Amino acid sequence: MKQSRGRRQGGLVWALVAMFLLTGTVACGSLLESSRPVAPLPPRQAAERIALQDRDGPVTASAEARDLARVRSEGNGALFERHLGVLAAEGDAQLLRGNTARLLVDGPATFAAMKAAINAARHRLLVEFYIVEGDGVAAEIGELLLRKAAEGVNVALMYDSLGSLSTERAFFDHLRQGGIAVCAFNPLNPLERPGHWGLVQRNHRKLLAADSDVAYIGGINLSNVYAEGSFGSGRRRRPPDDADRHGWRDTQVELRGPVVTALATVFRESWDRQGCEGTLPPGPPPRIAAPGQRVVKLVAGDPANGINPSYTGLLRAIGAAQRSVQLTMAYFAPGRELIQALCDAARRGVSVTLVLPGRSDVTLVLAAARSRYTQLLEAGVRIHEMSQAVMHAKTAVVDGVYSSVGSSNLDWRSIIGNNEIDVIVLGDDFGQDMQALFARDLAASQAVDAERWGHRGIGQRLLEGFARLVEPLL
Repeated sequence: MKQSRGRRQGGLVWALVAMFLLTGTVACGSLLESSRPVAPLPPRQAAERIALQDRDGPVTASAEARDLARVRSEGNGALFERHLGVLAAEGDAQLLRGNTARLLVDGPATFAAMKAAINAARHRLLVEFYIVEGDGVAAEIGELLLRKAAEGVNVALMYDSLGSLSTERAFFDHLRQGGIAVCAFNPLNPLERPGHWGLVQRNHRKLLAADSDVAYIGGINLSNVYAEGSFGSGRRRRPPDDADRHGWRDTQVELRGPVVTALATVFRESWDRQGCEGTLPPGPPPRIAAPGQRVVKLVAGDPANGINPSYTGLLRAIGAAQRSVQLTMAYFAPGRELIQALCDAARRGVSVTLVLPGRSDVTLVLAAARSRYTQLLEAGVRIHEMSQAVMHAKTAVVDGVYSSVGSSNLDWRSIIGNNEIDVIVLGDDFGQDMQALFARDLAASQAVDAERWGHRGIGQRLLEGFARLVEPLL
């Protein structure tokens, strides 16, 4: 599988720079040690720090109050106020109003939606993926992009030079010849774009934005491992032992509204910092200025700005949780701070449940996650593993009102080494959709029994111990 090969190739390069990484992770580890649960601000004080915006900037106080009251009325209003207060207490409450957010499960549904958005684009397409393969799904989308470029639509594509290492250069040259602006993030060859080279910082984002109307972010790459879905969603029947051909389980979110303009700004900033060739035109006015009622927060992780704010935001949300924490996570090796936050939440009576991979394309990350199981299980955290498909989603829902979907894993590469993009959606309505999807994942997974786990073999224990030692490099 090319997706797996991309991760393995990444592991080889990361091994070459392990000493540099180790130095960096020790420094960041000391920063994370200062992370502690924060007391949420009361509603009145929180309201003073909230900056609710639309496409044109801050909205009036009355519009802000009306929009927040609408979210509160969806249900679980007190929990919503609590998590809003946590965001405000950390000065992190710049929110966008007037959006829609729709969950897309697995590759077939995601690719169908993205193709429709590409076909409907009239002015501009922004495309950014960690892995862009040169055949199959990626080739199909590439041809659609070429067609739109021929129609006069401005198309820009950014791919990660390490994640897409196995893709033939001729594929990207073909796109360039067709009028698409193509840029490799941090080229592995230091002579390719002097001044923009680096092995450590990677662009792990997955983003497609069409005009100013619709955008997609999540965990899905332009890779053939997503051509078939999990749970039978678009997947043909195959023998049980044909593991490599099973669809990967992943989640994308379709966004409409002012958040699309914010995503385009993030793309432009990355494009400019990388010194990419080609001028990006300004976005056209959206066809519908405020198509929905979702209040969201866009979270862009960039190592140049420190620790990924998606990680610190989730850490705070777990620290404030009163009812439930539900995580689905592809690569789970976050270090002791988040593990402790999960254990503390479970001990104070919060229902904490994790759906993690039962098989993975990166053995050491799987072992590093399992090295934490005993501590988590003893605290009352429920752990389930998915084995029928490769779990690659990166989602969280806390108390049913704080939901996160995006590209960030809970591993050190996502926390301090990668450019990432996530969205936090506030409110009970979207939270219910997230919890329903989590229940579906849970039903397709197997519970880890604490007693049986305690009797696992010495070989597995030794592998887990080694993986824990090298966890900051994973």
